[in-house]
Amino acid sequence: MILIVDDRPENILPLKKILELHNFTVDTAESGEEALKKVLKANYAVIILDVQMPGMDGFEVANAIAGFSKAKDTSIMFLSAVNTEKKFIAKGYTSGGVDYLTKPVDPDILVLKIKNLHRLYRQQQELKETQKSLEKEIEVRKQAQEEIAGRMQELRSVLASLPQMAFTIGPDGGLEYVNEHWFLYSSDQTAFPQTHPDDKKVCEDWDIYLKNGIEFTREIRLKELATGDYKYHLLRILPIFQQGKPARWVGTFTDIHPQKLAAELLEQKVELRTKELLVKNLELERSNHELQQFTWVVSHDLKEPLRKIQILNDLIKEKYLSGNSEAISYLDRSINSSARMSGLINDLLSYAQLSTPALFQPTNLSHLLNEILVDFDEIIHAKKAVVTIDQLPVIDTVPGRIRQVFQNLLSNALKFSKKDIPPVIRITSERIAEKNVDSERNPDGGFYRIVVSDNGIGFDEKFMDRIFVIFQRLTDRASYEGTGIGLAIAKKNMDKHNGIISARSQVNEGSQFILILPIHQINE
Repeated sequence: MILIVDDRPENILPLKKILELHNFTVDTAESGEEALKKVLKANYAVIILDVQMPGMDGFEVANAIAGFSKAKDTSIMFLSAVNTEKKFIAKGYTSGGVDYLTKPVDPDILVLKIKNLHRLYRQQQELKETQKSLEKEIEVRKQAQEEIAGRMQELRSVLASLPQMAFTIGPDGGLEYVNEHWFLYSSDQTAFPQTHPDDKKVCEDWDIYLKNGIEFTREIRLKELATGDYKYHLLRILPIFQQGKPARWVGTFTDIHPQKLAAELLEQKVELRTKELLVKNLELERSNHELQQFTWVVSHDLKEPLRKIQILNDLIKEKYLSGNSEAISYLDRSINSSARMSGLINDLLSYAQLSTPALFQPTNLSHLLNEILVDFDEIIHAKKAVVTIDQLPVIDTVPGRIRQVFQNLLSNALKFSKKDIPPVIRITSERIAEKNVDSERNPDGGFYRIVVSDNGIGFDEKFMDRIFVIFQRLTDRASYEGTGIGLAIAKKNMDKHNGIISARSQVNEGSQFILILPIHQINE
């Protein structure tokens, strides 16, 4: 802003118009006293000051303005039509003016001079702002340096108190500080301890970590000065960042020698124990194989005398006891006991054979169930049973073993039916998402849920844990025949198929046996 000071308005007006035409902001004062008041309130780049004024003349006003610290960057230009002598011009310069123009003055020259003075004022203000900014930045940096120095001192105090070897590394990768523990392994505070010859390559890539500011961790063996022994240490170096860049590094060597020796000893023991277990497993496999052969031979040898007992009993009954009802009754009991024992031997043999590995293959469960129904055709016809089978899927199974599952479930459904009420059996299937009895239906799921329902005598669900255990029965042998092995065989077969078998039932309300089977299997 430009201030024009003149006691005559007719002098102010044309000068003001000229300056405003050149986009200057102009203020005016008609006396020296008014000018001083305005200088105290506002900042002016240039003051155009008339020399001849009543009261305070221009020289007095200039001397007064020079004493204002606020106006020390303001340029004063004297403009006079009367005082044109050399002595007045000299007085104008000594009073603090930067220029002295006499009237008449060329307007273009005057505007150019004011432009230069205005630009000079603006540059001075910019320099001031730059200086303030630099001073502030210097102060901030000074505070930051003091804070860093304090933190480094604090860090060194902490490192000195650590039980590990601790050190700091500068931006150039050289050691700056080491604590007392350092000198157990190195006599030079500027050099790293001696490492085992086999560990020299461990730290070859440190330069990459240093350059990229990445944490560096390695196991390394250091030579102890007192004993000359190499001991395992964990080296860990962490970057300290300033303004997004790693300024220095803090590192530690932690003694892990006892743990390392213990780990090596443990590994040796584990290796030895593993070898022992492998030997035991081989022995166990041989024992299992021998046991399977023994089971087969024993069952075969037991079944042969039983068959002879049954045949001889039948012959005695037909030839010699046709008229003796009491003897026939006793003989029937003997025959039935032999039959039960034969069934028990068969079931035990089936259960023992489940430990033998078998291969999975795609199996059409609908075809499998139809074949099983043929085996039960006689009892179905005798009991007037109604068996309904929905469309079942093709999934990976061991056919012989999954056949045992459905045979046992159908056999139980027919066996444990209500008296004088024809059995009604239904087998359904649906694709599900998860291996879970209550999983929701999902056309893209990886499992099938197959439900075998009947209207038989049912059972109390509080006995659920017992029904899949070998030799466990919920009914008396006099009312319902059986060995108590069928559902145990089914359970073991489902485990071999990586599946689930469960049940839902109420007494006299029938039962539901639920099978969850994967669609695809992997042969080991």
